[in-house]
Amino acid sequence: MYRTSAIIQILRDFPGGICRKKPEHLKAVVKEYLKSKRRGTNHAGEIKRGSLQSKHGSSKIRTCYIYMGKCKRNRQRIRTFVIKPSGVDYDLLTPDDMVVVDLNGNKVEGKYNPSSDTATHVELYKAFPNIGGVVHTHSSWATSWAQAGRAIPCYGTTHADYIYGEVPCARCLEGKEFEEYEKNTGLLIVDLFKDKDYEAVPAVLCKNHGPFAWGKDAHEAVHNAVVLEEVAKMASRCELINPQVKPAPQDLQDKHYFRKHGANAYYGQGNK
Repeated sequence: MYRTSAIIQILRDFPGGICRKKPEHLKAVVKEYLKSKRRGTNHAGEIKRGSLQSKHGSSKIRTCYIYMGKCKRNRQRIRTFVIKPSGVDYDLLTPDDMVVVDLNGNKVEGKYNPSSDTATHVELYKAFPNIGGVVHTHSSWATSWAQAGRAIPCYGTTHADYIYGEVPCARCLEGKEFEEYEKNTGLLIVDLFKDKDYEAVPAVLCKNHGPFAWGKDAHEAVHNAVVLEEVAKMASRCELINPQVKPAPQDLQDKHYFRKHGANAYYGQGNK
């Protein structure tokens, strides 16, 4: 199967099931994005400059880059993904401008060079087999924590509902690591998560850079990016109001996370 990736700056009500078997089908997905923008509908989301608005609230994230994907979980069947070309204005994109790339970072199809951040996403997709979407933003609150080089503690149940424990912050690259900057950014994240559950903690901060988030599909990846920005904002305000604040009690964190996630989850309507 294939992963699809695209640059999105406003996404609302993203539909599932965009996985396809051939590169031309991936481009058809991107075409639907652009058509929905022209129609003025939110069937597949709006593509344009500005901000990312979650479907569950009115908060907005100002972003620089958002890469999205969807794939089947069997990574042995993954072959290629589609990504925005480097340096091409969002408003000028057409389906034919999108670039098909394999999981070695090689261009398979397209007239342009792929995004300069492609190598980072390749490493995440290769290392985290259950993800189908990767999102990289420069949203202001999460990026502020990244620039400060601090993990985001779990101060309350909003955070605990979606992310189990703190959002970690990876170190900054050093010396010769910058020679393969994008690839090593991905490898650094992968190394940080070698003893972490990437599905329970679907986000990371890169020191002096910004946040990455991911999910089982494109919709969830964007949703997690929105959640990350909100918890970063609330954590910042929390520390401003009470500089001595401590993380939420572990029992409270466990209760809120595991009632929505895992074998014993009971939140929502289930599969009735």
